Amino acid sequence: PKDLRATQNLTRKALFDILGQELADVRFLDLFSGSGAMGFEALSRGAEFVQMIEKDPQRYEIIHENASLLEIRSYIKSNQRYDVFNMDAFAAIKFLADKNQRFHVIYIDPPYLSGLAKKALKTLEAYDILQPNYIIVVQHDMKEKLPEQHGSFFLSKQKKYGKTLLSFYGDVQ
Repeated sequence: PKDLRATQNLTRKALFDILGQELADVRFLDLFSGSGAMGFEALSRGAEFVQMIEKDPQRYEIIHENASLLEIRSYIKSNQRYDVFNMDAFAAIKFLADKNQRFHVIYIDPPYLSGLAKKALKTLEAYDILQPNYIIVVQHDMKEKLPEQHGSFFLSKQKKYGKTLLSFYGDVQ
């Protein structure tokens, strides 16, 4: 789709450099997955499991096409290392909580300036899907101001890449 805003390679590389090269034993939740690039990058860096959430049916299909192009769909899928839900991010958070799913890293990349980043933080606050020592990463336009604290989530750092900010939240100030 023409309004698909793929995460730039620089931003993606920077994020994973910050998270560290080794993601073994990490469960990664990719909200507003778009093309699935972040989720597939997490898999390529050894994430134990990646859950991708994408509401738009066309983008959902793009994720599956990309999995096929990357030739990982059958191998990784058969080993239950990733899954993709075609559903609203907020409903998905509730669904995952109901299924007792927990994640170490939650990556939120909604459409810029949509207000959905704050709504996602609020929804995450309401449902128990976070592992101890979790990291929430929000990718957003630098014009969109996110709070230094959102409930029990504390902003630990921000990194700027062009007009994009990566905001990192955890449970420690």
